[in-house]
Amino acid sequence: MSPMIWVGAGVLAGVVAVVVVAVIVSSAGRRSEAQMSAVRQEMQASLATQGQAAASQMNHLLQTVTQQLGEVRLELHSGVVSTGQLATEAQREVSRRLQSSTEALLQMSQRIGEVHQTSQDLSKAAQTLQSVLGGAKTRGTLGEVTLERLLEDALPQNAYTVQYRFGSTGAVVDAIVRSGERILSIDSKFPLESYRRLADQGDDARREFSQAVRRHADSIAEKFILPAEHTFDYALMFVPSEGVYYELLMTEDSKYGKLDEYCRGKRVFPVSPNTFYACLSAVAISLQGQKIEENARHLFESLGGLKKQLGDFASDYETLGTHLRNARNKYEEADSRLSSARNSLEQMSQGALPEPEPKKLETASGE
Repeated sequence: MSPMIWVGAGVLAGVVAVVVVAVIVSSAGRRSEAQMSAVRQEMQASLATQGQAAASQMNHLLQTVTQQLGEVRLELHSGVVSTGQLATEAQREVSRRLQSSTEALLQMSQRIGEVHQTSQDLSKAAQTLQSVLGGAKTRGTLGEVTLERLLEDALPQNAYTVQYRFGSTGAVVDAIVRSGERILSIDSKFPLESYRRLADQGDDARREFSQAVRRHADSIAEKFILPAEHTFDYALMFVPSEGVYYELLMTEDSKYGKLDEYCRGKRVFPVSPNTFYACLSAVAISLQGQKIEENARHLFESLGGLKKQLGDFASDYETLGTHLRNARNKYEEADSRLSSARNSLEQMSQGALPEPEPKKLETASGE
């Protein structure tokens, strides 16, 4: 039971005692003064006892409350300390994250600066490219350079020639590719101005673009397909732009039909950088096949010479064998004669005449 309940019970007992005493006093009003004095003394003793009990209970309650307040104070202090540590850690974490955010913002700012610089560089490059592609001569030079780089990457140096001049007409083609005794003419064309006007002027620009491409195809067919100069009966028109090449494939008019079909009718085949590289790869494989065929022919010729040498060696070897056999026979004959002469000399040294061997000598002389 808690101290507060104990105090309340003591107080209630004291009140009850007082009430009982009052009842006793009122009912015994006629008792004697001695009895009243005894009752009063008993009441005073009872009240003193109850007061002591109440004071003891109050002291016990005070001690309990003081102890509980101390525990609460300790817990409160511990909570304040923990809260301070949490606040410190939270402040550190916030500071760290702020620092990370600041570094990220600095990196982002640097990257934005780099992107801005890159965009400026791209703008300058685009302006430079625009100035390069502004004139027909520079566009032609760009196409020729691209064509030459593709040839260098795909073919050996002795398989092609740039800026080749035909002897019969004096016409100069951008490049030729040699395949055996035949040559393939390749000319670079770049109708960029007509292509640019397609987006703005519509059908009129498309007709102008078609006319420009047809003129290029006619010029290539007339100047660079020359069977007398050992060219193939077709040529390639190199278009150094995938966009222009795609537009060339998609363009069609009512009079001439599809533009690429017109070019093929002239035996002129348009190629873009990607398709041209594929063609060069096929040419490179063909050149390797020709080289293998030529090496095989040389090998067969060498095998024919080796066969003749082996025949001569066999004849000489047979002659040598004949001479060796004759020499062996002569050696055996000479050895036999030497043995006969040695025997004759031994018999003569002993004082005996050697027996004649007429048949053997006649036979030996006959041989």
